[in-house]
Amino acid sequence: MTSTRLVGDVGGTNARFALLDDDNRPLSSSTLRTDDFPSLSAAVTTYLAEHDIDRITAAAVAVATPVVGDTVKLTNNHWSFSIEQTRKELGLDRLHVVNDFTALALSVPHLPETELVRIGGGSIVPDHAKAIIGPGTGLGVSGLIPCGTHWSALQGEGGHVSLGVRTPREFAVFEHLAEKFRHVSAERFLSGPGLVNIVSALRKVDGLEPHEYSPSDITKWGMSPGDVDGHAHCHEALNIFCKLLGSCAGNLVLTLGAEGGVYIGGGIVPRLGEFFVNSGFRDEFEAKGRMQGYLEKVPSFVIHSPYPALTGAAQLLN
Repeated sequence: MTSTRLVGDVGGTNARFALLDDDNRPLSSSTLRTDDFPSLSAAVTTYLAEHDIDRITAAAVAVATPVVGDTVKLTNNHWSFSIEQTRKELGLDRLHVVNDFTALALSVPHLPETELVRIGGGSIVPDHAKAIIGPGTGLGVSGLIPCGTHWSALQGEGGHVSLGVRTPREFAVFEHLAEKFRHVSAERFLSGPGLVNIVSALRKVDGLEPHEYSPSDITKWGMSPGDVDGHAHCHEALNIFCKLLGSCAGNLVLTLGAEGGVYIGGGIVPRLGEFFVNSGFRDEFEAKGRMQGYLEKVPSFVIHSPYPALTGAAQLLN
């Protein structure tokens, strides 16, 4: 192996690393558990040893947390590190650390069409902004802005914006969550924990005893129609989730003028398959009154790439 450039994608549980070939494509990827290592540099060193790499000169790593300044503290695990100190420990000439959804955004222009599933109509307008959104452990939001011959990815915390609800059941859930949280953000609905919030609220509204559901339980039972073995609230919660994601995605497109399309990533939606395709996502995406005609022309896609953040991180090492 002659590659001297590394890319990584670090989440709350796992850290995935890969080397880049001469065409900037990730190869030789491996996944390590973050709990097995005290730091990012220790995990990278182990990965390199496993692949018989003596030294790398440059790396770009996506992390599931905001990146502001030199110190990075991951939201959902114990890693906290200085970017500059890590660069020195690994003997790198360059080390880029970016938010994971910034990396996902950077990957979008480089994803093959076979890894994108279209939802609804519309056509991509070349050289126009693209919107990126995705529910997982949290709600990631970004955008791609054309800058001459390249793209610039936005770094923000759009998952924490306020979320509009419209139906009586959505209002009932919102009111329940408002009693629990200081601010009912979009992420309180549109994430794995958000699905749990919705089901818990619906059961309380309907006078039922609490029931312990995991996000994976809710997606499993939610994709079944009706009251299957008493899990009707999972089905209702998943429908609310898809509709509100459509509304939030429509807001993002309008804000960015994203006529280049909206791209949906994260760990939840790609697993929903045909349920999401047939859900109310697209109807709510377009339901913006006088702007409906505008949004009808904007295509939406679900990202089905296995490691898109690695592809995005690679763009920082061009």
